[in-house]
Amino acid sequence: MTEQPLAAAESEPHGVYAAALTPVDDDLAPDCARLVRHCRWLLDNGCNGLAVLGTTGEANSFSVDERLQILDALGEAGFTGAELIPGTGCCALPDSVRLTRRAIEIGAAGVLMLPPFYIKNVSDDGLFASYAEIIERVGDDRLRVYLYHFPQMSATPLSHGLIERLLKAYPLTVAGIKDSSGDLDNMTAMARNFPALRVFSGTERFLAPMLKAGGVGCISAGANVLSTPTGRLYDQWRGETDEAEIDRMQEEVTRLRLMLEGFPMIAAMKAMVARHTGDDAWANVRPPLVKLAPGVVSNLLKTVDQAGLVLP
Repeated sequence: MTEQPLAAAESEPHGVYAAALTPVDDDLAPDCARLVRHCRWLLDNGCNGLAVLGTTGEANSFSVDERLQILDALGEAGFTGAELIPGTGCCALPDSVRLTRRAIEIGAAGVLMLPPFYIKNVSDDGLFASYAEIIERVGDDRLRVYLYHFPQMSATPLSHGLIERLLKAYPLTVAGIKDSSGDLDNMTAMARNFPALRVFSGTERFLAPMLKAGGVGCISAGANVLSTPTGRLYDQWRGETDEAEIDRMQEEVTRLRLMLEGFPMIAAMKAMVARHTGDDAWANVRPPLVKLAPGVVSNLLKTVDQAGLVLP
């Protein structure tokens, strides 16, 4: 049995979280019914939880009211507790506060919070003030914040010094981090330097290395279509197996993830879900994203089939 870190207790978020796609209808409005079905499918096929309204969920292309509508639909559908970590980080403080309060109201275990990302080259003092202001305004002991480090998209990195300050000021509230930097050394250093912080890799490519280093799982776009092999890898790590088998399964998951990265991932995964469900509307994306051209879709699906990836 592989020894588990204390932070991976069953009552806390751990394992494979899908950075869930957000379906939109032909009028480009969020389609909550399709989203609920997709989320149930993910949980039934290898995922431990759902990170909705993140980058893959096109969250910053939706209004706050639309995001509140999505949160309400998920709450009404019964998604709650450790299986739900919605994204609530916005550029405007009041927007982050509104979304975070609603996530708490529907019973989410935590929120995934981008820093305010429009103004660039801000100091750690400014980022600390932003996170602190949100935490204080929400003013709820139930709040658990998972920081979102994605410098390639936000251009607003979260330094280890900032994390240390936040943990010192809010040790019960700042619960974890999703590191989507692609820098494995940075992720493992976080797990080593901040043992109280639940560190999630932002890709399944690093799931096994992070688990071995003290991380608790991954929050990944790829899990929308790789939930089954990634879930199996996590289950193997938790159970009776050998390191060689874990490494073999990680190599397979990595191969499939790299295959996906050869295409615009959000549009590509929506095209894959459209084929799997027989529902062409799943291919819709909200601008500025665009659907894949028919020839690209044909190449994608041929590549997926040749890779042996079959959605359950």
